Amino acid sequence: MLSKIKKEDPKGNRIIVTVIGPDKVGIIAGVAQVLASNKINILDISQTILQEYLVMVMVADMSESTKDMIDLKDKLAEKGREIGVRIDAQHEDVFSFMHRI
Repeated sequence: MLSKIKKEDPKGNRIIVTVIGPDKVGIIAGVAQVLASNKINILDISQTILQEYLVMVMVADMSESTKDMIDLKDKLAEKGREIGVRIDAQHEDVFSFMHRI
């Protein structure tokens, strides 16, 4: 199904990036750097601090990126280990399907 999504359809190229871990300086910058270096545009971002833990969700557009999801997930996970948080990404369609009511 995902292979049928047209490259020109920005909604079909959106991903959800989640970040969870102890709050500290540089987390947003680190995630944004990985996305920007792979030509992925952040469309929306929401974050909250639950006691000392950062919980962040980003919606991003991959339509200009040549990176595939597996490589991107690996890069984000590597950055997460580097800065001490858990970072994951999934296609918006997968996220929506998993979280439907």
